[in-house]
Amino acid sequence: MISVGKKNTLTALRLTSVGMFLGNGEDELLLPNKYIPEGLEEGDEIEVFVYRDSEDRLIATTLQPYLELYEFGVLKVKSAGKFGAFLDWGLEKDLLVPFSEQLHPLQEGESVVVALVPDVETDRLIGTCKVGQYLEYERIPFAPGDEVDLLIYERSDLGYNAIINNHYRGLIYYNEVFQPLTIGDKVKGYIKQVRVDKSIDLSLQPQGYYHSIDVNTEKILKTLQDQSGFLPLTDNSDPAVIYSTLQMSKKAFKKAIGALYRERVIRLEDDGIYMN
Repeated sequence: MISVGKKNTLTALRLTSVGMFLGNGEDELLLPNKYIPEGLEEGDEIEVFVYRDSEDRLIATTLQPYLELYEFGVLKVKSAGKFGAFLDWGLEKDLLVPFSEQLHPLQEGESVVVALVPDVETDRLIGTCKVGQYLEYERIPFAPGDEVDLLIYERSDLGYNAIINNHYRGLIYYNEVFQPLTIGDKVKGYIKQVRVDKSIDLSLQPQGYYHSIDVNTEKILKTLQDQSGFLPLTDNSDPAVIYSTLQMSKKAFKKAIGALYRERVIRLEDDGIYMN
């Protein structure tokens, strides 16, 4: 069976005036002439992305979309019209996000987190900003300390909600965020704990980090966050300047930035400290 909204490896069956027909032994669909790679011959296998055109016919393309079915990502709005917003997703035909799938009216130029899903009425592929309903909340496969990929998709009263490994939802509490975060950011994270109710607490630092954090490292991180991730202080800075900026001695300052550097939370440059 050919999978709509996904990449399929199909066999070239026959060349016609409009393109090459591809199949898998059960179904056939057209790869239009403009997408036929040079040298493709009948009997060859080719990987294509499959979707439905405006007349609900299956069609193939060699273009690579930014998302496949039930994947999540950040896409830019190209235009907004009477049917909804149209997003750039890597194909010639833009991806529609109907008004019913928007959390707020999308505007041209805006970048939004969306999921690629089938429309329940037409089975065509659409985008939705209501990503939470497509995340997995059972069969959580993580253990504390596991490194994961995160996509920040919304703010809540407690912190930032993030999509974990393109399938699950977790929370980073505000008081544990020591770097600038915005909706749509893709960052590395770590599983802090999986609660009894299957909710997941996340950390942006490896486990063990919070056990070593003290008042001085926390103060440096808070100051970095308040100053857009940069402090013009180094090992050679005057002790008086360090104290006036952070209210700590130079010895305490060097110990704190050493701990943060080993944890890869910061990087040290000739002109100062940068948050990673």
